[in-house]
Amino acid sequence: MTRLSPTLGPLTPRQRWRRARLQAYSWLLTGAYRLGATHPAVWRFVARTYHPVLDRVAARHARLACQFAAVDVPAYRHFLRGHGAEHARTLDAFPETTKQNYAGVYDEASRCQEGRLHRPGVIVDESSGSSGKPYNWVRGPRELKGIYRNAAGYIELVFPGKKLFVINAYSMGAWATGTTTGAAMARIAMVKNTGPDLEKIADTLEHFGPGYDYVIAAYPPFLKHLRDRLDEAGFPWRDYRIRGMVGGEGMTEALRDYLEERFEEVRSGYGASDLTIGMGAESGFSVWLRKRLATDERLRDQLLGPGEQRLPMIFHYNPLETFLEVNADGELLCTINTKTCLQPKLRYNVGDEARLHTLAEVRRALGAEYEGAWTDERMNLPLLFLFGRKDSTISYMGANLYPQDVEYGLYQGNPYAAAINRFCLSLEEQPGLEYRPVVNIELRELREGSALDRDELAAICREGVVAHLARVSRDFAESLREDPTAADLRVSIHDPGQGPFAGLTKMKNVYLLRDA
Repeated sequence: MTRLSPTLGPLTPRQRWRRARLQAYSWLLTGAYRLGATHPAVWRFVARTYHPVLDRVAARHARLACQFAAVDVPAYRHFLRGHGAEHARTLDAFPETTKQNYAGVYDEASRCQEGRLHRPGVIVDESSGSSGKPYNWVRGPRELKGIYRNAAGYIELVFPGKKLFVINAYSMGAWATGTTTGAAMARIAMVKNTGPDLEKIADTLEHFGPGYDYVIAAYPPFLKHLRDRLDEAGFPWRDYRIRGMVGGEGMTEALRDYLEERFEEVRSGYGASDLTIGMGAESGFSVWLRKRLATDERLRDQLLGPGEQRLPMIFHYNPLETFLEVNADGELLCTINTKTCLQPKLRYNVGDEARLHTLAEVRRALGAEYEGAWTDERMNLPLLFLFGRKDSTISYMGANLYPQDVEYGLYQGNPYAAAINRFCLSLEEQPGLEYRPVVNIELRELREGSALDRDELAAICREGVVAHLARVSRDFAESLREDPTAADLRVSIHDPGQGPFAGLTKMKNVYLLRDA
């Protein structure tokens, strides 16, 4: 499909004057933000002293970003005209942009400032293609410097250490996370970009020894593979200080607990290739809050809404740089405020479902518990409660089954957890046109001579998943009471690379098989 390539064209005197005014104001605000990130120590100070009054400044800047793009970005001008919004004056009057109605309709150059793409220092990233088709995303040098500063400031805040050594295990191809992580971490740490190579990482840890403060950056499932690989080799975990920084997909507390049996701590970041890297990040407080939500129905009702049974990931975010909103459908909208963004992202809907709360709102909900939960990071930034992609479910017996809930059931208290490489969900048609959900499990490569009782593994996994779903999903629990056969979840065990896992090479797992 040929994408549209509108040009900026000549501006009227009024448009030129408006463009100059908006540009000056936007650069002024962007310059103030950049001063706040010139050094990791300054970045930490800003994160710890952020005041809610700045939310209004951030909202105003988001509106200015849209207004400026309306006269400076050819694709956005054309897009607004098509929606009758070229004269919009309030932020909510600007229509949402998505991959389908904007990024997939207009070419890369027309979505850039001034319609100009080719500049020295521009980096082209590629999304993973988990949504069906890989897309190209471009970032300019000034934009990348800001990303590097933010990532470095966060790492020094959450993972302090005198001899930081980052092992970057993200994919090293055209994917944004891998290359950007390596460049960002080099500002504050010694870095080795191993990519997702278990043997290289094991060799690196052995070669350099325990005298460093290691941080391993990877997708959550890969960090599990690393733990299992090092356990098999008898790695001396107690001699080392190793922490984990994960991103790219969600992580359950069951997986975090499993990893933290070996890693000192594991923290997650939130970003999207469509938008930017490092939009949000966990702290010790946000992890504590998530665990508290899992056990406190009153708190869950206050922060997530009455009857909400899902457990979101929780991240701090900086509205001055990434202004977030939630639309009427509960979907997250993001506007990148900084003028350094080569391809402006304006009220962009990536498809994630979320809630937003200021720290003051969370504090009121917690009451006296708040002071006891505060951690060393002391981040004062607002909080993003992220459920993930809105369509990432399988419906069964009136209940929605989420991959994260299945993951809890697979790993919590499972003596065979180390044998699991990955899993995915599908629906399988039974005789009589009845459907049953199937948890497909791929085994890890086992050592020669290792024995594994597959029937026992399947039984333990089935019991764990059903028990967890019954605890967290009222709909599923009600289905069990009304019809005990609802517990007949199928567990299918597959050898490495077999069954639904044949030919899968993506580092990010595929959790749902829609066409099974």
